[in-house]
Amino acid sequence: MNHLHWKTTAFHHFSLDELFDVLQLRVDVFVVEQRCAYREIDEYDRHPEVRHLSGYDESGQLVAYTRLLPPGLRYPEINFGRFVVRVDWRKQGIGHQLLQAALKEISSGWPHGSIRISAQDYLQKFYSQYGFIRESDVYLEDGISHVEMVKEV
Repeated sequence: MNHLHWKTTAFHHFSLDELFDVLQLRVDVFVVEQRCAYREIDEYDRHPEVRHLSGYDESGQLVAYTRLLPPGLRYPEINFGRFVVRVDWRKQGIGHQLLQAALKEISSGWPHGSIRISAQDYLQKFYSQYGFIRESDVYLEDGISHVEMVKEV
């Protein structure tokens, strides 16, 4: 199993290259691969309490990423989204590493409360392994089936 180096960054502390890599990965997957025309970059990105969690391989290449939002910003609960793994790194356990790193970062930064996510429907089983429980019917978000899931922290 490949082990990644994890880095948590506030928007204003990104280098230009780090920011470019994050935005390129998100657009490559969510806009190009999944064919979703939507506002990929939004005001949450630069909110001062938002944390950007990035996973890098040994060569320093960005492999995985998610955005962590404090309670009260998108939902009353803590939220993470833009959960992404590079296409050539999938099926290697990287998504599990990313979720574990995200939960660790959330527990250190926001140790109380719960986490609410808008998960792509096909990932319900993945998230349920970590204690997330489905709390909504399936709905379309940017043309893709999603469900809301909650995990108590």
